[in-house]
Amino acid sequence: MTGEEEHGSRELIQAFDRQFDRLHRRSCAVVSATPVEVFYKTPAAAPARSTGDYLLRSAAAVERTFGGITANLWDDPFEWTLPENLSTAARVQEYLEEVEATRRRAFARFKTDADLLKEVLVPAGNTVSLVSLLTETLVKAADLQGRAIATRSLVSEGQVPETKDEKQTPLTTVIK
Repeated sequence: MTGEEEHGSRELIQAFDRQFDRLHRRSCAVVSATPVEVFYKTPAAAPARSTGDYLLRSAAAVERTFGGITANLWDDPFEWTLPENLSTAARVQEYLEEVEATRRRAFARFKTDADLLKEVLVPAGNTVSLVSLLTETLVKAADLQGRAIATRSLVSEGQVPETKDEKQTPLTTVIK
């Protein structure tokens, strides 16, 4: 029996760890690259959420999951992620670092990939495997982060890019 077989594989844990780390670093980069006057500015077109709103909802999804895993605290961190509380880039970065620290504490508890098959009780009252919960959280947080990045582009440029090909139907027409 090899040492890895004896102690169990950590390939899945490491893959999740890399993805969550990448998500964190990308959020920090968006904060650093976004002027404060743009961060909470909402685009003229619906939905009326700002880059900051989406980015903080992304971090909040991660915080909620890992707060639940580590301390059984499944609260939505809505109150302490309001623009009034996180009004500067430094405060937002501080919050992102707190979320990352919570995530790392949870990952430190995962010894082998088999740990990710364990079930946890979630607020809805049902149980889900950790691997399912991590996947769901990563997808949700990445989606919200992507929306933040897209919103930043809309607000910075002031408009939706025009369609180059006249044969194409603009997305705003399709949505209506």
